[in-house]
Amino acid sequence: MRRINFINPFGSIAYDQIITKTLGHYCAEGTEMVVTHLENCPPDIDFFYNKHLIEQSLYEEVMRSEEVGFDAVIVGCLYDPGVRVARELVDIPVIGPLEASFQMASNFGHSTMILTDHRKAVPFIYDEIRLRAQGATVKGVDAIDWFVKDMINDRKSVAQDVVRLSTAAAQKFGAETVIMGCTIIAAIYQEYLMEGGKPADVPILNPNLMALKMAEGLADLHRKGAYTLARSGYYMKPTGHYEEEFKRARRIWNETKPDFKQK
Repeated sequence: MRRINFINPFGSIAYDQIITKTLGHYCAEGTEMVVTHLENCPPDIDFFYNKHLIEQSLYEEVMRSEEVGFDAVIVGCLYDPGVRVARELVDIPVIGPLEASFQMASNFGHSTMILTDHRKAVPFIYDEIRLRAQGATVKGVDAIDWFVKDMINDRKSVAQDVVRLSTAAAQKFGAETVIMGCTIIAAIYQEYLMEGGKPADVPILNPNLMALKMAEGLADLHRKGAYTLARSGYYMKPTGHYEEEFKRARRIWNETKPDFKQK
């Protein structure tokens, strides 16, 4: 049995059910997928200040996941918040849906583009395309103009916008496929298909599914001793007196956690 923690990086339970509903069906035999959310952080990640506040709580949840026996972690947001930093902290695989989608996309078409949620995310994802050397195959980024806390309450309209805009966006950039550039949009569109909705004319990659399949594969490799992070460079762990500094910083954080719950 491989255990995977799909972490919704929001201080809200609002998105857990739809991820469980739309992704659990695709788990391989022998996979237990648990969907969790964060505490002590903002309820959404639409703005970058919230993103940075969320990442600290995320690191704690990733470390807890390893401590309680999960075999891999998925960070359920297309910003891939904290993913690379989290790999410094644990030995189990930490999967970002955007990175996973980039790596899987060539199996579905020669080129792709990303249809994300709102305009603020567009330049961020362009930066990620450059950072990850995807410019030759990822042709562009566009948005359907929804924020996450709004879309969860009007799923029908979101699904309709995905169907309407995805083909137009792919044609605009000359791409053969579309990566759904938000994990919650992807779940809403998947729910729409599960309920009998007509799919878009262009193939759409669900980043939640891409991340799940990558997590299962890397979890198997890790369990069999064939997945080892390089600790000599970017993912080097703090050792010696640096490890003591890390433990002290973590202890202080856990003793002074902020309370973001509405009063």
